[in-house]
Amino acid sequence: MTGLENWFHRIWYGGSRWYFLLIPLSWIFSVVALVRAGLYHAGVLRTYDVGVPVIVVGNITVGGTGKTPLTIWLARVLQSKGYYPGIVSRGYGGKKDDHPVEVTPRSDPNQVGDEAILLATRSGCPVVVHADRIRAAQLARKLGARVLIADDGLQHYRLHRDFEIALVDGSRAFGNGHMLPAGPLREPISRLELVDEVLLQKTPGVFPNKFGNRSDDLVTSEFSLVPGSFRSLDDAKEVTLDEFAGKRVHAVAAISNPQRFFRLLESLHIDVDGHAFRDHAQFDQSDLEFEDGLPVVMTEKDAVKCRQFAREGLWYLPVEVDFGDSRNMIWVDELLRQLKLREQRPGR
Repeated sequence: MTGLENWFHRIWYGGSRWYFLLIPLSWIFSVVALVRAGLYHAGVLRTYDVGVPVIVVGNITVGGTGKTPLTIWLARVLQSKGYYPGIVSRGYGGKKDDHPVEVTPRSDPNQVGDEAILLATRSGCPVVVHADRIRAAQLARKLGARVLIADDGLQHYRLHRDFEIALVDGSRAFGNGHMLPAGPLREPISRLELVDEVLLQKTPGVFPNKFGNRSDDLVTSEFSLVPGSFRSLDDAKEVTLDEFAGKRVHAVAAISNPQRFFRLLESLHIDVDGHAFRDHAQFDQSDLEFEDGLPVVMTEKDAVKCRQFAREGLWYLPVEVDFGDSRNMIWVDELLRQLKLREQRPGR
């Protein structure tokens, strides 16, 4: 992480009192966010229906909450139910383009972003990136999508949505509870009362923070990210989780919450030497080279950007969404019901 990112992290999550210097800017941000949302809800600003059901997966904080693996999981669920989903995303970490771009597993991560390639690789459905989700959705429709998942689209109000899913990091929750830039909130916590489902991501070895300063009347479902097998960067080898148990490794992570990945490895009884990079950072080969010759382990999202550096001793760890108790998946029935209702509307 950069020095500035560390500074904000201490303010948002580390108990630093320096946030008060940014409070005036947070007031301005809050007013703008509330007015903007209010204008859309009142119909003053127009929302666009792209002609197919839209499911939004997002959060109200800056940083990762498991949106990418949840989006992949949801796409697979919809496929199993006979739907043909598509995914639209902004393409964080890629270059801006005047036109929407279809993403494939062979796309350039410098062009479309690492998350988009991971979505295309793991979901098996059309993925389109563009800052304007509506234009992205229109291309996804042309590619055959009959239901759309908008990755990180909660604040993209121009896109009409039929079902909203908000994800919350169970370990960090809402940090100090302040709006940007004094805190990590993009929208007030009360925004969660308006979504269709709130999903809490649990962290190994960390007791979930049940929203801290939120009231306890907010019903949530919980999920975890469960590791699969370690895979070599060139995908030529696959070993069980026990292979690294009791051993020391270098762990590199260019995600919004690197400590979550490091804790996951530690929960597998791995001795971790962690190396945190800024979110979506591009790696150089030197970033993966250490003089001690220990194995280097990274997230699957980071592996997308490092294929060209594949060599002996470089590994990545895929994760899958696990809801555990079936009661945590009751909301899926409601989602499918809403999709059916949308299909039955006159004129469709």
